[in-house]
Amino acid sequence: MEGLKVISYDEKGYKPLVDFESWRVALINGNSVYENTGIDTLSAHMETDEIFVLLKGSCMLVVGGNAAEPHDIEKVWLEEGLLYNVTKGTWHNEILTPGTKVLIVENANTSKANSRKFKLDSKIFP
Repeated sequence: MEGLKVISYDEKGYKPLVDFESWRVALINGNSVYENTGIDTLSAHMETDEIFVLLKGSCMLVVGGNAAEPHDIEKVWLEEGLLYNVTKGTWHNEILTPGTKVLIVENANTSKANSRKFKLDSKIFP
């Protein structure tokens, strides 16, 4: 159909699906690696907010404030259909269980070049 693209992504992990001018839409699908081993890093995007929308499954958003280093780490279980806005510079990561699908919206130029990573002293599990 002219003017309409239908895009799907069912593999494990993160995949940008649409980049248009300044914005990007991506999907991340649950991977048992996160569930079994936890996470040991948080990242902060220095030029964009990032939106998370749980489409199905179970996802925990781990948030650690927006200071120079993560602090007061909190775990938030996402609810289907709600929009979670992680603001620019906020430390975060997500833990998805197998079968989970999360929609992500962010700036199209989001990359390692304008994001920071922080290695945690211990792993975080759901």
